[in-house]
Order: sequence, then C-alpha cells, then structure tokens
Amino acid sequence: MSTIYTKQLRTPIGILILGAHNDKLCLCDWVDRRDRAQIDRRIQRALKAEYIEGSSQVIVQAIEEINDYFQGKLHRFNMPLLPIGTPFQQAVWREIAKIPYGTTASYKEIAHCIGKPEAVRAVANAIGANALSLFIPCHRIIASDGSIGGYAGGVEVKQNLLKMESQKG
Repeated sequence: MSTIYTKQLRTPIGILILGAHNDKLCLCDWVDRRDRAQIDRRIQRALKAEYIEGSSQVIVQAIEEINDYFQGKLHRFNMPLLPIGTPFQQAVWREIAKIPYGTTASYKEIAHCIGKPEAVRAVANAIGANALSLFIPCHRIIASDGSIGGYAGGVEVKQNLLKMESQKG
C-alpha cells in the first residue's frame, strides 16, 4: 500500500487538510466538511494508499500557494493536481478550474459547458464531491438566480472566499 502524506493548515477562514500522493496534490479540503469520511475513503481506495500525517515538497508548495492566495498575491494556482473522481466529475472539475479569480459561474453554465445542459443536479453533485477546494474553485459556483448555493466548507466560508476575491481582484 502506498502513502498519502497529510497535513492540516489553519487559514484565515477555516482549517484545511492537505494530501500529497507521489508528486501531486490529491486533497485540499475543509476538515469539518459533512462528507469528510466518504471523500477520504474514495481517495484512499482509488490510490490504494493510506493517510499518514507528514509533509512533502508538494505539501510545502501547496501551503505557500494557499498563503499567497489568502494574502491576495496569487490568483491562479500552479500545483500539480491529482483529482480523484469519475469521468463525469473530472469533466465538471476541469470546467470549474477555468473560472477566473474574482468571477462566478452557475451550475447551469457548467452543465452547458460540458455538453450536458440537462445535468444541472449531477453537476451540483460532482461539485460537492470536489476534494481539491481552492485549487478547483468550486466556491465560484452559484445558483442561476444569483443565490450562493452550498459549499463543502459551509456557506459562510464560501461567502468569505467570494468577498475576498472580489476585493483583491
């Protein structure tokens, strides 16, 4: 069995857990999210790996980028990522990764962009399964009516991220 090195990081708006497998970041997620155990099982099973608390060069780089992001110095992450999910989830996450800092898109827009305009609910579920918060910026997804929608880190965290990006963009 291989290893996923994990480390917690306190940010100005909550605690993240970071995970690195080989030379890629496979986890950057909110410690207190509702589906924490399910997300962790999915990642460990797919990579045939276990979590071990520790650090790696990938985690060090991720921490530097996250700190720069929260200071308004970084608007686009440069980490090598290893998102773990179905082909549909991967398509949704690739589209979300294209959303520029300080802007938003709707679940419906993402569904259209991936060629599945009727799959709004499935898009929302894929967004909810994202285990690379910030790096795959699902906090930038809002409802078509402009309402905030949900977020793995909680609605307050999502509001804080959007506010921060709008002020530092």
